[in-house]
Amino acid sequence: MPSADGGPPIADAARRAVEAVWRIESARVVGALARYTGDFALAEDVAQEALAEALVTWSRDGAPANPVGWLLTTARRRAIDAFRRRSALDERYALLAGHLAEGEFSSGGPAAPGAADDLPWDPARVDDDVLALMFTACHPVLSPEARVALTLRVVGGLSSEEIARAFLVPVPTVQARITRAKKTIGAAHVPFELPRPEERRERLGAVLSVLYVIFTEGSTATAGDSLLRPDLAYEAVRLARMLAALLPDEPEVYGQLALFELTAARFPARTGPDGEAVLLEDQDRRRWDRSAIRRGLAALGRATSTGRGLGPYGLQAAIAGCHATAASVGETDWERIVLLYEALGRVAPSPVVELNRAVAVAMASGPQQALDMVDELAVSGRLSGSYLLPSVRGELLVRLGRTTEARAELQLAARLCGNARERAVLLGKAAALE
Repeated sequence: MPSADGGPPIADAARRAVEAVWRIESARVVGALARYTGDFALAEDVAQEALAEALVTWSRDGAPANPVGWLLTTARRRAIDAFRRRSALDERYALLAGHLAEGEFSSGGPAAPGAADDLPWDPARVDDDVLALMFTACHPVLSPEARVALTLRVVGGLSSEEIARAFLVPVPTVQARITRAKKTIGAAHVPFELPRPEERRERLGAVLSVLYVIFTEGSTATAGDSLLRPDLAYEAVRLARMLAALLPDEPEVYGQLALFELTAARFPARTGPDGEAVLLEDQDRRRWDRSAIRRGLAALGRATSTGRGLGPYGLQAAIAGCHATAASVGETDWERIVLLYEALGRVAPSPVVELNRAVAVAMASGPQQALDMVDELAVSGRLSGSYLLPSVRGELLVRLGRTTEARAELQLAARLCGNARERAVLLGKAAALE
């Protein structure tokens, strides 16, 4: 039924309210429930049940004054019911269910009677809850695909449908990954807790790698008809900001945040009116997001101020900073970018880093030296099957005037490329050499 002021139906307003609260507060809700129940999988399940109940109740009664408290209280009751159902099989669960029914929590004692809209968590521990949630979702016992799916679900608050759409996989595949991930965490008896400081840095790499995968897929989709998936990329930015707030003394956290901000700053100019890809040299730099560039440079400054040196993400951010502060491709400090790629190749060697260094060398010193580097990569076979190598090789051959070879390389790159927008650019370049 329409609302009294002629606005949208109450059910639609309730749905939007639920989605907004969940997207912003899901990590805190699931984190608090996991700490209170001691069961990560149960916490996520009862949180989803509370969310479904909110859609029905808020459509009927309107959103409560404290929606987060409502979700937590409802989820807590669902957890009590779950413990009671298990009580016949496990006396420990029976005892815990009794404590919960009386308003007692393992971390903080009794809750106020009737406090349906009070936050049943200790505000001083909220940050620890969210951080523990990140480390649990990105635990090394999980496969990389499972870490990504679980992080987007329980930390990012995305639905299975949203995750499936972002990565172009079937919804049942995403649901199966999330289910297996929760079962694996339970079977491995992974505790829901913040790792000790000496362990935190070791496992931080897993968290950062998951965020990097999410952002990379959002900034250049591996397949499909869209070059960008900005919703996915901006979700990674949001999670990176959250992680930086929770771990302010870790330079690589700020390095990654800087990389995300500086890369996302170029999004408005990377596609044309019809979604077609716009190459760096053709982008209208006036459309770049200057606020994002300032945030990125500030985060990069924070990473360098620790005096511990830049890691892989910080070095990539420094490269992105060179692009972000240049007035044009020709005025870019390519010599500095070459040095930064050399440093990156020492701390995080990979064939993609070598290929990118070759591109920078071409801009700084000319195409022949870069082509020699690319040919060495081709002989090694480390990028076989990737469209990136023939794409770069084709560009270098064009600059050297070897158009027949260049056209063949660009056509090969197009065949290997899974993204329709990038493929169109490659085919267009090849056709221009006819």
